Amino acid sequence: PPPTAPPGGIAGTGITYLQEGAAALVQVASHAHSRDSGAVAPPPPPEAVGPYMKKGQESSGVLAMMDMLIADLDKQISESEVEEKDAQADYEKYISDSAAKRAIDAKSIEDKESAKADTEVQLVKMEMESKSKGKDAYETALRLKDLHLECDWLVSNYQTRKEARADEVDSLKKAKAVLSGADYALLQTSKTFLAKGLL
Repeated sequence: PPPTAPPGGIAGTGITYLQEGAAALVQVASHAHSRDSGAVAPPPPPEAVGPYMKKGQESSGVLAMMDMLIADLDKQISESEVEEKDAQADYEKYISDSAAKRAIDAKSIEDKESAKADTEVQLVKMEMESKSKGKDAYETALRLKDLHLECDWLVSNYQTRKEARADEVDSLKKAKAVLSGADYALLQTSKTFLAKGLL
């Protein structure tokens, strides 16, 4: 294969230095080369500065912008004032509602404490009544027990007591007759006959 040709131009850029007479011209070979090869066109130039404006026009734009800023600030201030008034009204309503609720709660607590005190008094009174009634019931039960025992004794000893009483009545009648002057020493009668005769 044939050897590769060295790059042309100064430092391989394609720019050559030509001597034509007394003047030195710089030729850009890459432009000519790019036209021949059909390469992409260079990018468009940057945008130019806008048209010339006088100082008065510039300051009127700045003043208009300042007026706009002032109007925005005024609007924000008025909005913040309205929001602050609304917040203050809400706060005052909240405080008044809280005070009313506290008053209602305090009244409710007072009523409940009063009801609790009344209930405690009734409880103590009922406990005392219960103790008193319990004591009365205990005493009644003891009395019933004593009466029951006495009745049982009376029922079990009824016949004995009846006989003892009849003997006592007979003895009293004899004593009365003795005091009246009768003599019962010789009579041999039964107790029942004597009891019938003296009646």
